[in-house]
Amino acid sequence: MFDVIHCPLRLQADASRVVVRPFHIPIDAAPTGGPGRVRRIVNAVLVMDEDVAHAELELVLRDFEARHWQTRNVFKSRYAAIENALKLDGNSIPEEKQQLIGAFFCHEYSYAAAALMNPSIIPHPDQTGLTNGAVRIAMSLRAVGEGHISSVSFREGIVGPGPVFELMPEPPFATAADTAIDLPGGAIQVHRNKDSSLSGTVLFPMTEAQRNGLEDLRLVEFTHDDGSVEWIGTYTAYNGSAIRSELLRTSDFRTFTLAPMAGPAARNKGMALFPRKIGGEYMMIGRQDGENLFLIRSNRIDHWGEGELLLAPKFPWEQVQIGNCGSPIEVDAGWLLLTHGVGAMRKYSIGAVLLDRDDPSRVIGRMTQPLLSAADEDREGYVPNVVYTCGALKHGEMLFIPYGVADSSVAFAFVSIREMIDAMI
Repeated sequence: MFDVIHCPLRLQADASRVVVRPFHIPIDAAPTGGPGRVRRIVNAVLVMDEDVAHAELELVLRDFEARHWQTRNVFKSRYAAIENALKLDGNSIPEEKQQLIGAFFCHEYSYAAAALMNPSIIPHPDQTGLTNGAVRIAMSLRAVGEGHISSVSFREGIVGPGPVFELMPEPPFATAADTAIDLPGGAIQVHRNKDSSLSGTVLFPMTEAQRNGLEDLRLVEFTHDDGSVEWIGTYTAYNGSAIRSELLRTSDFRTFTLAPMAGPAARNKGMALFPRKIGGEYMMIGRQDGENLFLIRSNRIDHWGEGELLLAPKFPWEQVQIGNCGSPIEVDAGWLLLTHGVGAMRKYSIGAVLLDRDDPSRVIGRMTQPLLSAADEDREGYVPNVVYTCGALKHGEMLFIPYGVADSSVAFAFVSIREMIDAMI
């Protein structure tokens, strides 16, 4: 068997983490034929006495400026969108009235008030200034706020030396990447503000396909054939009724491209990319039928067809369904793939299998018992009896696993890779 070393740290949902987001009101004219609500609000500000407008803006700033980063610039940015939509003459509108108009079309959003869960983890692009045996990490988290809207937030930290983990402090203000640039094929590009840290950055749904959430990002450090490195994540875009798998890509964690994937496999959730090509092909682990795991091959990273069956439920703790828990991790013995299984009473557990390094369709070993399962303090929450991760990190001879608990919080554990493999059949 194996020993799991649990870290005392636990991340919880936090209603105090807020960002300013656009408050969208339809531009359409009123049913009576008069100006629509947006035009009416703008007109009301335009006819205000300038002293009144100044006092109203000061009241807004008194309430919110200390809670947000560069609040006035956010208001100005939102005003610019309204100016463009209504064809306003910005040269004739005083600065303070522009900010006040922008404030009417913003709102404060607590992005992690309901839940913080389902992390993935990769080595941070910056590994400078560390002691021997330590690695700086970047971790993505699924943050759930009002309306059960899921977004992607980030935290930075240091693992090691040894089985220890320390999170870096969060900045006082969170910032949202709210301005999207449209790219071909339905993709968008968003930018982290140049003065903000990664730990304070939140990626929100931006397209119609993403309207109700960006769910369960599985990040991986991907090495291309030419040796260049890119960080790529698969996630589920949800619009309230339909899902599809999409790709997040970044080379610096400042500019992010979010793009839909094509092909039959992209209609499903829970896809996880191998960290490099194998035999000249991209490879993905997916669950095309909702209960089994498949190995999918492609000559394009953005198009995924039908796969071949890799694993079916076998043991009681995974009898309802199985899925992956992030991208396969390359170890000396092959590809270590964390899995999740659902058993009786819809109890989720985390297990693992070992795949052949050159032919990942060949299963070398498989755990008969879970590595982690919901029990005692890990049972209660928004969705009870769930443990779930979207990716782990190989750190020396240990596997570091951040994992979601009951769709409500995030816990952390270390386990020996050798003991895991020895426990497989």
